[in-house]
Amino acid sequence: MTDLSPPPPEVLPESAAAPPDHTAGVEGRPEPHKAGMVCFLVSEAAFFSTLIMAYVIFLRHGSAGPTPDEALSLPLVLGNTACLLASSATVHLAERSLRKGNVGAFRLLWAATILLGVLFLVGTAVEWRGLIRDHGLTIGVNLFGTTYYTLVGFHAFHVTLGVLALAAVLGVSARGLLPGTAPLPVTLVGWYWHFVDVVWVVVFLVVYVLGR
Repeated sequence: MTDLSPPPPEVLPESAAAPPDHTAGVEGRPEPHKAGMVCFLVSEAAFFSTLIMAYVIFLRHGSAGPTPDEALSLPLVLGNTACLLASSATVHLAERSLRKGNVGAFRLLWAATILLGVLFLVGTAVEWRGLIRDHGLTIGVNLFGTTYYTLVGFHAFHVTLGVLALAAVLGVSARGLLPGTAPLPVTLVGWYWHFVDVVWVVVFLVVYVLGR
């Protein structure tokens, strides 16, 4: 009697099997550079929170030397704040222009952001010169001077780093080396710049409004 059952399936050797799909699940993973920037900004937020808490705690400790009411003045600081807030708007508009393919507008607005950042730093230097010359407020005169210069100084340092990063991106763009309409360096530097702007709003409220 003839056996009509189908033959057993052929077992392929391992070398002939389909290669494993190494891309499985990759779509759901965060972009590593963006994830790294988020972690960095979170750590920086914790750092500035510590400085702000130290300023608030030691604000009224010690009677020697000028106090915030005597030394701090709002007009110049309001101008500095306006520059920094405007720079947050220009960097956002620059990114939007680039997404639309308008490279010329991107470079112009990006350069405006750099200029506004430099103006903020110049204004901070002018403010410090007046505090030292007119009020004798130095970093070692009292706890207010120590915490004030530490907090505002570290923020100015971060703004300086941001200006340098913005300038680097503009230089790369001027050489035509920024690919696409949403290159990663533009996104990451934009995030960083918005972060230092938000930190300044908190510093401004704590030091120049609530702390006076």
